[in-house]
Amino acid sequence: MSQPDPRFSAPGHPPATITEFEGVRFLHLGTSWVQGAMRLSRPDAIELEYVQMMMMWMLFIERPRRIVQLGLGSAALTKFCYQRFPEARVAVAELNPNVIAIDRALFGLPPNDERLDVREMDALDFVNDKANHGTVDVLQVDLYDEEARGPVLDTPEFYQACADCLSEGGIMTANVFGDFDNYDKNLQAMEQAFDAVVWLPEVHDANIVVVAFKRAPQVDFAALYQRAGDIRREYNLPAKNWVNGLKNWMRDHA
Repeated sequence: MSQPDPRFSAPGHPPATITEFEGVRFLHLGTSWVQGAMRLSRPDAIELEYVQMMMMWMLFIERPRRIVQLGLGSAALTKFCYQRFPEARVAVAELNPNVIAIDRALFGLPPNDERLDVREMDALDFVNDKANHGTVDVLQVDLYDEEARGPVLDTPEFYQACADCLSEGGIMTANVFGDFDNYDKNLQAMEQAFDAVVWLPEVHDANIVVVAFKRAPQVDFAALYQRAGDIRREYNLPAKNWVNGLKNWMRDHA
């Protein structure tokens, strides 16, 4: 673990540090827990499989207008959405200024512009702001502190505010990680707020990605597999695996 750099260790928040292993740079918040990763030879790709899975909304939404990330991590999702969806506005709520600083310095996060708005703020304040309600097509939620025991925001009120932010056909993806009892707590809270909630099997270190729909979609698996092929060709993401996961979930929860 690298020693905290003064640029990334503002008081009042966990310091942001990095390690590097076999060509991959990892983000930490002063502990050994990995908060994000970037392959140095492919800095704009999404390195971790569960983070790739957070892009599952692409199966249902092809041209989002506004994408919001709660929790910046190593900026993998933010960079990907900003670069690959040029018609979309991308906003981020990140409480820790050390994360924003290290991402700009060492993880290739671009400066804010007319399309990118990375804000140092509490995610709860963002979703409770009525100005954001009904404006978000895609909401990606990955909120962890340095101990990574579970989401730092996980109440029914929080998830209801997330649903309120979504446009009519909007989708939330969320990483539910940590102690086992967190899973049921989060899923039950989401099911109170969203029309349909699906979760996929864990792929890495107990990270489970949940897809929550403001309005339950009509699911046509032939169309989804065709769309998955398009995503694989255009974006190099393993979208067929996502459709397989959806199919298995629906079979198991029929």
